[in-house]
Amino acid sequence: MRFSFLLTSLLTTATFAAEAPKALPLWEKGAPGSEARAAEAEKTEGSNVVNVHNPSITPYLPEKDNTGIAIIIAPGGGHSKLCLGHEGYALAEWFRDHGIAAFVLKYRLAREKGSTYTIQDHAMADARRAIRTVRTRAQEWGIDPNKIGIMGFSAGGELAAFAAMQNDPGQADAADPIERASSRPDFQALIYPGTSNLFSAEKGMPPVFIACGYGDRPDISEGMASLYLKYKAAGVKAELHIYSNAGHGFGYKPGTTTAAGRWPERFTEWLTDSGFMK
Repeated sequence: MRFSFLLTSLLTTATFAAEAPKALPLWEKGAPGSEARAAEAEKTEGSNVVNVHNPSITPYLPEKDNTGIAIIIAPGGGHSKLCLGHEGYALAEWFRDHGIAAFVLKYRLAREKGSTYTIQDHAMADARRAIRTVRTRAQEWGIDPNKIGIMGFSAGGELAAFAAMQNDPGQADAADPIERASSRPDFQALIYPGTSNLFSAEKGMPPVFIACGYGDRPDISEGMASLYLKYKAAGVKAELHIYSNAGHGFGYKPGTTTAAGRWPERFTEWLTDSGFMK
């Protein structure tokens, strides 16, 4: 019996590894400023990843009931690591199974020990490049180029918010066709993001879905309430969920039945109410 169980486990693991999508580098010859380290291997620490010098997206494309919606997922980790388990791959699989294309972003880490990167110059360049890449390949991947959003957790939530605040229509005469595409997300989802004091809201910004925990630190639990009011004052459609029995980092874990654990369902309802999903 024990041998049979072990064999089944090994086969399941092998099948998962064989089916796992491959990461696609965002720049063919390495990210600007990181070309010399593009071939340097990432390091895995449990479900976390560090030493990212060749930023990428890992695509999870729906095989049926495709809604045409795409979401770029920026995991958290304090800009010192990427929490790819409960803030990355598991959620991407959930979206894929619900007809939504998901792309897990590995961005450069500004606060990893010894890092020479910054959030605004490198991590944000990666986030904008991810949006441009998905928009450029939208037809190939069965995506509506006007239904591409970005979602971020904690530190990744900062990138999502900044992407909605600061973007451009693309450079029409760029030699690189990806750089000709717009970096503006069509919607944003901020899941317990940090540095909310740096976020602004202006008329015309993409609609926003916000989720956090009552038990999170004040700059997030109270900061998200203040941010919602900023969006309201600017006339930007916003939806806010503050879960009374959650703290920081609840992410998405399959099988969770708490209210906070089922926030992806609320998010898809918001997509429907907002006209992105039928």
